[in-house]
Amino acid sequence: MRVIDFSGYTRIKANRDGRVLTLALSNGPVNAVDAAMHAELARVFIDAQDDRDSDLIVLTGEGRAFCAGGDTTWFDEQIANPASFVAIAHEAKRIVTSLLEVEKPVICRLNGAAAGLGATIALMCDLVVMADTARIGDPHVKVGLVAGDGGAVIWPLLVGYARAKELLMTGELLTAEQAHAMGLVNHVVTAGQLDAKVAERAQAILANPKWAVRWTKTVTNIGLKRTAAELMDASVGYEIVSNTLADRAEAVAAFKEKRPARFER
Repeated sequence: MRVIDFSGYTRIKANRDGRVLTLALSNGPVNAVDAAMHAELARVFIDAQDDRDSDLIVLTGEGRAFCAGGDTTWFDEQIANPASFVAIAHEAKRIVTSLLEVEKPVICRLNGAAAGLGATIALMCDLVVMADTARIGDPHVKVGLVAGDGGAVIWPLLVGYARAKELLMTGELLTAEQAHAMGLVNHVVTAGQLDAKVAERAQAILANPKWAVRWTKTVTNIGLKRTAAELMDASVGYEIVSNTLADRAEAVAAFKEKRPARFER
C-alpha cells in the first residue's frame, strides 16, 4: 500500500479526516457523469483500496446532488459516435468490479439525487445514509438505454426481482422514505443530521479490528461479485446496442427539449 495523491482527479475531490477518506463527486450542479468522471470512477476505488492512510471510505456528492446520472452533452456525443460508447465498456465494468473489490468499508453519504450510474454506485456501497430530501432511481430507460452499468445487478438483489423490474422498466425515482421501506438504504435522516449520522456509523465500524471488518466484508461480497461477473458483459453489451437505436436519440432529444417523446412502434 502507498500514500495516494488524489490531486490529479478533476471530477472527484478527496479529503482525509483521521483514517476516514471522503471522496466527493464533483461536476457541476448535479454531478453528472461525463467522460472524465466515468474514467475517474473506473480507477478511484482501486486508488482508495491502495491508500495506506485510510481505513474507511465515505462516498458523497458535492453540492445539492449525489450523482444525477449521465451528462446530456455526453449523451449527444455517444449517439453521434457509437464507437465512443463501445470504447468505455471496460470502464463500465471496472467501476462495478473495483467498487465491490474494495476491502475497506464504504459508506455512501447520499446527500441528494442519485440516478442511473449514481444510484448503482450508491447502492453498491456497504452502508447508505440518505438525506430525507434525496431521491434515488435508475431511469436508464427514460433516455433510451438498457440499465447496463450495474442497475440490473444490484436492484434485484436488494429489493427482489418483481420490484426491481418494475423500477428499472419504469425508470421511476423513489423518495428516501420509500427507499428505506424497501431496504435499499440503511438510514434516513434530515440533511442537517447527515454528517453526524455518517460520522457515528463510521466510528462504530472503525472501533472494531480492521482485518476482521475488511474480511467480513470480503466474504459477504462474494455473492455480489459472482452476480456482477455473470451479468456485466451482457448488461454492457445490451446497453451498447441500445445506444445505436433511433429511440435512444429521440429519448434524449425529448428530454432536453422537455417534450413528450415519439418512439417507434
